[in-house]
This record gives sequence, structure tokens and C-alpha cells, in this order.
Amino acid sequence: MTLATPTLHTPRLRLRPFTEADAETLFALHSSTYVMRYWDSPPWNERARAQRFITMCRTMADEGTGARVAIDRASDGAFVGWCGLTGWNPDYRSASLGYVLDEAMWGHGYATEAAHALLAWSFDTLDLNRVQAETDTRNVASARVLEKIGFMREGTLREDCVVNGEVSDSWVFGLIRREWRPSAGPFQPPK
Repeated sequence: MTLATPTLHTPRLRLRPFTEADAETLFALHSSTYVMRYWDSPPWNERARAQRFITMCRTMADEGTGARVAIDRASDGAFVGWCGLTGWNPDYRSASLGYVLDEAMWGHGYATEAAHALLAWSFDTLDLNRVQAETDTRNVASARVLEKIGFMREGTLREDCVVNGEVSDSWVFGLIRREWRPSAGPFQPPK
């Protein structure tokens, strides 16, 4: 079953399918040691990884297992980062949320706005009942993003990952459909 990757608009952002033109900015994002310091895989060191990521996004859509979207700032088209839902299971009506933003875009509410828009789409279009997200326990900014959009911290996965050679714990967050507040967040979704 194919899952069409959406194009979504918020007051400040455009979420859209990845194109070949995104490879360079995607590589710059994922090769940053600082941006990727809490990620569960090392920063990229070869440009071909960006092309494989874009191909994987298309494969996910073709196989109907998820949707990853590039995030651009609406005012000037600047690449902000990406947001995605993976592991979509229509039987369980569940998926996992993830996002990565360029360091220059941190602190502006873009992660919250983009994740909120993707969640609105997923609850409406995919009829999800549960969305899960995980973050390194040291990444309090990401935990705040999740809490702002209604996620509840459900537990800790002890020594879940090895990040840059360090054993690390992860927090597990969950959002249940009945707790979803479509109008919550720092902005009002477009009508």
C-alpha cells in the first residue's frame, strides 16, 4: 500500500516531500557533530548518505510504512530540517515521530510547529491511535518539544543507545488520539 508523502503548510513553514535538490543541505545537517550529538548513529561522513536517505524516504512512501518531509521556512524557502513518521502500522494504528533541525533554526518553535502539523495530518489521514517518540535523556530541548504538542513521558529505556561511544538512556514519549489537541501549540493550524 502506497502512502503519499504530504505537502503541508503552517503559518511559517512548508512541509514537503524530499527532492534530489535537498541532498546537499541534508548532508550538511546530518554531518554536523553538534546537531547529531544525541542521535543514535554517528554523523554522516560521505555525501552519498544523503542520496540514500532521500531514496529511503521514497521507499517508505511506496511501501506505505511512513512519511518523511523536508521542512522549509515559508518566508524565504530556507531549509529548516525534516520531520517524519516511521513504522506506521495500520493494524495497530500506530507510528513513531522523529525530527532533526539545523542548529541555526533552533529556538524558534519550528520543531514544535512542524511536528504538530505532521501529527494533525497523521491523526486525520492515517487514523492513528498512538504516536511514540524517543529522545536521549540529555536532550531536554527535544523533550520540551514533545511535551508542548501533548506527548506524555512514559518511561526510560536504560542504556538504550551508544551515542558517540557513550552509553545513553532514552525517554519514551507517547501521544494517544483521545489526548490529542489539534488546536494546541504556539500557532493555530490553518483552516
